[in-house]
Amino acid sequence: MPNNQQEFIPVYLFLGFLEAGKTKFMQDALEDAQFTNSERTLLLVCEEGMEEYDTSRFDELDIHMRVIEDISDLNERNLEKLAKECGAQRVMIEYNGMWQIQSLFEALPDDWAVYQAVLIVDATTFMNYNQNMRSLVVDKLNMAELVYFNRIKDGEDTMPYHQIVRGVTRRADIYYEMPNGDAVFDDIEDPLPFDVNAKNIVIEDRDFALFYRDLMEDAKKYENKTVTFRALAVKNPTFPPNIFAVGRHIMTCCVEDIQYSWIAAQYGRPFKPRKNHWIMVSGAIEVRFNQMQGVFVPMLHVTKLADADPPEQEVATFY
Repeated sequence: MPNNQQEFIPVYLFLGFLEAGKTKFMQDALEDAQFTNSERTLLLVCEEGMEEYDTSRFDELDIHMRVIEDISDLNERNLEKLAKECGAQRVMIEYNGMWQIQSLFEALPDDWAVYQAVLIVDATTFMNYNQNMRSLVVDKLNMAELVYFNRIKDGEDTMPYHQIVRGVTRRADIYYEMPNGDAVFDDIEDPLPFDVNAKNIVIEDRDFALFYRDLMEDAKKYENKTVTFRALAVKNPTFPPNIFAVGRHIMTCCVEDIQYSWIAAQYGRPFKPRKNHWIMVSGAIEVRFNQMQGVFVPMLHVTKLADADPPEQEVATFY
């Protein structure tokens, strides 16, 4: 890992499926003086559609385009080589919509850091992708900080798009490009189904997935607050004696993506969870900075713990 003195190369990641409008969106960004800021840019194109880049000003703007046609070429050694060849000060990636985000993270050099991830969406094909390639849609939505819907029709109801995005992430900003070219911000508020300002935040079984996602996206919101919820307690042999995991299996989009989502819990007395051990747990959230991941992570300091029956629906969902 890079040391604290080493500067990171910022990576701007543009996601979306074929013909979604990524190339046009990125071309406009590259020619925007405020965005370009005279930095030497490595442009990695992982998916070539019908529209091509206008490279006539690339030399003037110090933009160096390279094409990655096969996912096998998406590896740390090759990326470092491409950056070194042009002396890149930043990287822009037009990512292939059919490739999983994890493949990119496994390939990124240690001194590259994703600064922004934008998902470009063709509104005319989005519902079809969501229905038939849901796992790939969720994969991209989970990463996006901005979701930009283009090709919105006159008078079209945007609520179905809003609901799909918010079913996966509350973090991303949403914009809709209207037929006249205006970009309209989605300012619909989605209040959480529990009171984050309550003295004791009680999480109903049906709301656990929403709570967990919100906690992981904005952990500091819950700092020093007490929460109560039903959880599956699990002991990892590598944990200290008084530390165990509390969480639920969460399904984001389909059965294949079900995974145990947990936070570390610390208890003041010995506790050995049994297999499939459900508990009702209360405790205060402490937020710590994880230096390795570069993010704030929560830990639950347990104040009350009791055995509990399994919830009616053991796998938590967002719906």
